[in-house]
Amino acid sequence: MLLSCSSEDKGNHPEIENRDSIPVLMSVGVSSTVSDSGIISYKMIAEDWYYYDHKDPSYHAFEKGMFIEKFDKSLHVVAFISCDTAYHYDTKRLWELRGRVLVKNLKGETFRTSLLYWDMAAHRIYSNRYMEIEGEEQQLSGYDFSSNEMMTDYIIHSSQGAFPVEEDNMEPTPDETLIQNEDTAKAAPPKHPDIKDAKQKKS
Repeated sequence: MLLSCSSEDKGNHPEIENRDSIPVLMSVGVSSTVSDSGIISYKMIAEDWYYYDHKDPSYHAFEKGMFIEKFDKSLHVVAFISCDTAYHYDTKRLWELRGRVLVKNLKGETFRTSLLYWDMAAHRIYSNRYMEIEGEEQQLSGYDFSSNEMMTDYIIHSSQGAFPVEEDNMEPTPDETLIQNEDTAKAAPPKHPDIKDAKQKKS
């Protein structure tokens, strides 16, 4: 009792030696929506959400994954993003998605990779990791992926892929216009420009 009442008592909580390692915000079981004119446009789901304000740069951390859905006006899911871990850096306005990253765009194409960046300031999404793209009409894979924010206009380097080819177009067909032009050219041999000049010289 004397020890607990002495002036040297500093309380039951230990002093925080490294404030930078402690998040200022911690949320569990996160479900958030974004509305446009009263209609839900996006929904984000995360198991946990930490905010480190003393880090340089400060960032939000979703260590146990994140899932984002995009809805149309009828509240149908038209696109989504999922990953194992996500970070958002405030000052850089940069998202970093890690782990099993899966994206479906508005065209129905799916993108699979292990690392994806979203630069909100430059309106650009990119990755230097291996990427697989699967759509209704093509399948691509490669590295050095870069696209717009909606992932509908993109470039991928060192790519390999498969494209569908219709059976009717398997055999090449000649162009009838070219054939007619060639036949006309054969029937009327070209006039040599020097023939007329040579006759005038003789006369």
